[in-house]
Amino acid sequence: MPEKNEPRKNRTFTPEFKSQIVQLYHQGKRKCDIMREYDIVSSLLDKWIKQAETTGSFKEKDNRTPEQQELLELRKRNKQLEMENDILKQAALILGRK
Repeated sequence: MPEKNEPRKNRTFTPEFKSQIVQLYHQGKRKCDIMREYDIVSSLLDKWIKQAETTGSFKEKDNRTPEQQELLELRKRNKQLEMENDILKQAALILGRK
């Protein structure tokens, strides 16, 4: 376990590992014991439990709310429109010179 002043290293966890951890919780193992044994923070464990119970998937895209999904789509569309607008501005400048 890292020392108190030592920053945590980013770790990645496989879906299988997450599933096993959630399964331990559902089998009655206490959250505090799981967190201590596997060095997992409470918020992460809670997130995995919620994901497993709601969608059964640990992928972020599968766990977005409709509002979050809409926001991502709108941002993507906005970027596309900005690019198209920039292209049209450049074309107008080029055509204006002739």
